[in-house]
Parts: sequence; structure tokens; C-alpha cells
Amino acid sequence: MKYYLVAGEASGDLHGANLMKALKELDRQADFRFFGGDLMQAEGGTLVKHYADMAFMGFVEVVFNLRTILKNLSLCKQDIASYKPDVLILVDFPGFNLKIAEFAKTQGLLVCYYISPKVWAWNQKRVLKIKRIVDHLFCILPFEVEFYKTWGMDIDYVGNPLLDAVAAFKPDGDFLQKNDLTGKKIIALLPGSRKQEISRLLPDMIAVAEKFPYHQFVVAGAPSFNADYYIEWLNGTNIPVIFNATYDLLNVAEAAVVASGTANLETALFNVPQVVIYKGNPVTIGIARMLIKIRFISLVNLIMDKPVVKELIQQDYNPANIYTELNNLINNLHHRAQILTDYDLLDERMGTPGASAKTAALIVKYTAKK
Repeated sequence: MKYYLVAGEASGDLHGANLMKALKELDRQADFRFFGGDLMQAEGGTLVKHYADMAFMGFVEVVFNLRTILKNLSLCKQDIASYKPDVLILVDFPGFNLKIAEFAKTQGLLVCYYISPKVWAWNQKRVLKIKRIVDHLFCILPFEVEFYKTWGMDIDYVGNPLLDAVAAFKPDGDFLQKNDLTGKKIIALLPGSRKQEISRLLPDMIAVAEKFPYHQFVVAGAPSFNADYYIEWLNGTNIPVIFNATYDLLNVAEAAVVASGTANLETALFNVPQVVIYKGNPVTIGIARMLIKIRFISLVNLIMDKPVVKELIQQDYNPANIYTELNNLINNLHHRAQILTDYDLLDERMGTPGASAKTAALIVKYTAKK
């Protein structure tokens, strides 16, 4: 069968790649065409557009990059119409993908949506649109099942694909030696995968490093950039940037400073105490605070429905507060133990691996029926 996938950021590339791998196990004739990234490309098929040219975060940033976004939408629609897939698989990235789903329905295509748009956070009436333009919705967060039920929508809960990725991880026993990281405990810095995130978050992370002389700070580099891109933000320090080894970095880290998003949950699954950070355009934040109706920004806190990890948002995100929180994570043993206890409860709530295989099996079944 012919599968067309659309993923617009690093996390979508990871989940899309794992889903493609699972689809190939069930369908030896699987043919893929996609918007995605390096991980999806490694699974085979044709990469039409890399997510590095697509990921714009925030209301203001979207407005300033509207021409590029519209070009990407037009390219995607034309390419889907030309390819004529048996099924369209949209992976997260709702601002873009819901528009693609709407187009696909006019073409009579089967539309499967993997990783639900976060409609529970704001503008919940979007569920009505999803019911109209999406044939099958696959959710990965436990509380989403009940949410969609309240709107009269049946969904498939498949568990979380991050569990698959973490379960498949094989630690590099020579990671510390290879990267000359022996001798000090590690503090991992995960500033995100978008230009806007990195430029806003990384400088304040770096500013704290000199206050922890007995620790080695290490930046997890986004796969869509190279080392030269980070030089501007490292401010002349010798802090290393390591690419394509985020899990190895988390596996050896004592604590972490993590941009809000998928990496927050990954860090928790590796049992690394963390402080979660977010800083956006002030206008974007002002709009978001009027629209978004949730208590937390981090996935860990949302799933647990309580403040397991500290969140530093906007003006609260500064070097002084980062220092205070990191110091607590490292030296306040009671605080550290409580986080790790909550992580154990999080593991129970998340369930077991297998999201990619479950989703692939359902997609193949639904596509065969059509």
C-alpha cells in the first residue's frame, strides 16, 4: 500500500520513523512518501520536505513566516494529490496538519491522525472539526480518552510512542570517553529543536554553567542544525554540543534543563530530575494566556495532574531561577527523591511500550477495510 505521512518537527520525525518501521513489518510492499526528517528518511521512501523548513513556534512567528507556510501547504496538497496514497497519516503538528486533513477529505482519502492535536488545551470546539475531517484518531496521553468521550468521539488509545523509543535504546558504553566527559557529573541542556527556542533559551542556560564548577554542562544538539549554528549562543565557553545522542546524554545526566515539549517526557522516562523552561515572543505569550486553559505546560505535570517538575515560564526563566532550581535538583536530596518517586508513578500511568505497533496494525486494518 501507499502511505503518505506528514510530520513537521523533530518529535514527529521520531514517531513517524517508528511508525514506518512498524508498518513495514506488516506490509512488505509499503511505499512511503512524506514530509519529515532524517529518521523517517532512514526508513526509506521519498522525503519531499524536511521539517527544518517548516517548524515555526508561536502566533507572531507564524505571521512573519506565513508566506513560507502557505508555500509548504500548497506543495503538500499538490504532492498528495499527485501521489494518490491509500492512506494519509498525519503526525501531530496540528496547525499545518488539520489544514491538510481538510484538503484530503475533499480528495476522498482515508485520513488517520497519529498523536492527537492538543485541543484539550484551548479552543476545544476544534473537536467538532476533527470529527468531520479525520477518519481515525490515535491518542497517546491517558487523559485524552475521557476528554474525547465528553465530545462524543471514539478514538483509539495506543499508548505513548516514546516508550517504544526508550525501550529500543541501547546505551553506548563508551559515550563518556568518546566525548571527553569523564571526571565530572553531567547536567544536560535540551534547548529544543527550533531556531526560536534555541536562541531564546540557550544563552540563559549557558550563563549558569560557571556557578557549577564541579559539573559538566552538555548541550543536546538538534539534528536539523550543525555545530557552527550553536557557536553564537555558547558565548565563548567550552560547553560541548553533542548531536544524535540525546538518549545517551540523558542516560548519564544527574540533572537537566529542558525546553517544554516531548523532551520533557523523555527526560522523565530516563529518571533525570529536571526543570522545564519556556520563553516566547511576549505578544505570543499574551495571546496564549488568554486562550490556553491548562494548569501546566510540561507533559509530565499534565499527565500526573500536579507539579512534579518545576516550570520556569517567560519572565521566571532567567539565570538566577535556573541556578536555584538546578541547585535544588542536585543538592536537596528530599526534593530529588520526591521527583524520582513521582517518576515511578508516571511510569505506571504511561503503561507499556507498543504504541507504534498498535497504531500500525490499526492503520493497516482500517486501510484494508476502505
